[in-house]
Amino acid sequence: MLRSLDDQNYWLEQFRPYLALLARTHINSHNPAKLDSSGIVQQTLMDAFAKREQFRGSTEAELAGWLRQILKHNLADALRDQRRDKRDVRRERSLEDEIDASFSRTHEWLAAVQSSPSQRAAKQEDVLRLSEVISKLPEAQREAVVLHHLQGWSLADVAKQIGKSEAAVAGLLFRGLKTLHSLLSRGSEESCKPQ
Repeated sequence: MLRSLDDQNYWLEQFRPYLALLARTHINSHNPAKLDSSGIVQQTLMDAFAKREQFRGSTEAELAGWLRQILKHNLADALRDQRRDKRDVRRERSLEDEIDASFSRTHEWLAAVQSSPSQRAAKQEDVLRLSEVISKLPEAQREAVVLHHLQGWSLADVAKQIGKSEAAVAGLLFRGLKTLHSLLSRGSEESCKPQ
């Protein structure tokens, strides 16, 4: 439960890995030219901080939804600026729908990667934790996991994108998932220890 603006400011920073994952996932799958996902996330957090008085929620889930909306608009603006196409309302609506679909796929995978049925009913804190853990993977493993598992790319497509063989990508995926499970279970064990 978020009680004060201080709590909200704290949580804004806690959402950075989550927002970075959403931004990176969408940019990698829909935009061949590299946009700066960290810059877009930073802009999102700055916008949220500037508009913090407008946030009417009281829970982490409501804050996550509010931040996703700000991120969605910032991603759409960045992609629109990059494309420099004539303004077309249908294209803009399609772009926002694309971003929503990308965010939905990411959330589905983040919830499904949990190993037990009870874990599949992931709370917002679980999604935040997994986003944070994914951000700690080595760059090559993180990119392979995001492209293959979050975006649904084939091994061949991932290999082509990152310039490695399919066997090397399979190894990156294996090590990445093994590390994810290890870090997640270590986090679960630590949270179960008596204080």
